[in-house]
Formats: sequence, structure tokens, C-alpha cells
Amino acid sequence: MPARVLVLAGPSGAGKSRLAERLGLPVLRLDDFYRSASDDGLPLITEGANAGLVDWDHPDSWFLDDALDAIRTLCRDGRARVPVYDIAHSGRSGEQLLDLDGHQVFAAEGIFAQEVVPACEREGLLEAAYCVTQHPMVTFWRRLTRDLREHRKPPLVLVRRGWSLMRAQQQVVQHAAALGCRQVSPDEAFAEIRERQPARRG
Repeated sequence: MPARVLVLAGPSGAGKSRLAERLGLPVLRLDDFYRSASDDGLPLITEGANAGLVDWDHPDSWFLDDALDAIRTLCRDGRARVPVYDIAHSGRSGEQLLDLDGHQVFAAEGIFAQEVVPACEREGLLEAAYCVTQHPMVTFWRRLTRDLREHRKPPLVLVRRGWSLMRAQQQVVQHAAALGCRQVSPDEAFAEIRERQPARRG
């Protein structure tokens, strides 16, 4: 394989996207593999203030097989057509070509990133897998300000969702660890990845 994947998992708002940008690697944004709101069979929230709304934090709201196919294609060919997702409108807005441009490693980040780790490890595609975390209150505030700024969902929904995610953060981290991710802070991950990062092919 000409390339391998560096998986960046972790709670929403923990700093995965920012870390990927700091690394300067090509980035496969796994959140672009969400299902559209019009898809049948989307999981629903069953309790609490948001009961009856789509549960966008459930893995069944996301296309795991499509994400894995994109990772395999990038590792094999160095480029792949990938979707572009509009979170504010809960649907795909098109697609784009992701070209690794000679990089031997690319980052794949998203809230369901941990789900790709077992298959990537079995198939020899995995460079490393991290679960990026910060203090739950820091993550809550970062997530809320980002989602409000980007108008991802109505404000009351975002506040309620954020509170629920903050309480569930430890479970998210434990799940990622069970699938093969190592828990680190964004700065710890950055230092370790930069130290081991291979040179780009000419």
C-alpha cells in the first residue's frame, strides 16, 4: 500500500479537526459520510428533551462501509472521490477529489472514526489510532460555540445535545479505547505524530 491511515477519534468538540489541520496531512473528513435526513431507518433519540429527533450521535446515522471503501481506495491509489456533507441541512451537497499528493500517511477524523479502526488494522492499513480528549467542560464549550457559529442545528437542540454528550463523554472514550484507540490530549497527539511522521514522496 502506498499510504496508511492515521485515525483521529474522540468526542465531538475535542479538537480532532484542529489537530488534523495542524499536522499538515491530507484529511479524510469522516463526518462527510453521514446519512441524509431523508434516509429511512435513521436512529431516533428515545428519551429526554430531544426524544423523537434523529440521533446523529449513533453510528447507524453514518455509512461505515462507504468510509472504509474510501480509506481503502486512498491507501491503494493515493486519491479517491469523497462526499461533501452539509451538516446545517443534514444532507450531501456534492463530492470532491481527495488527492494525497505523495503523502505516505493521511488523517481520517470524525466522531465515528473509531469504528473504522478494527477493519483498518486487520487489513494492514492503519498507521495509528488516537482518541483525542479534553476536560468535558472544555469539550462542551468548544462544541457549543462551534455548532452555534456554523448554525448546525437550532440553539436549544444544540444546548441539550451538548449537555447529553458531556455526560456521555467517558463512555465515548472507553468505546474508542475498546476498538483500538489510545487516549491522548491534542498536544500529546501532535507531538507524537510529528515525531513519527514519514517524509512525503517526491
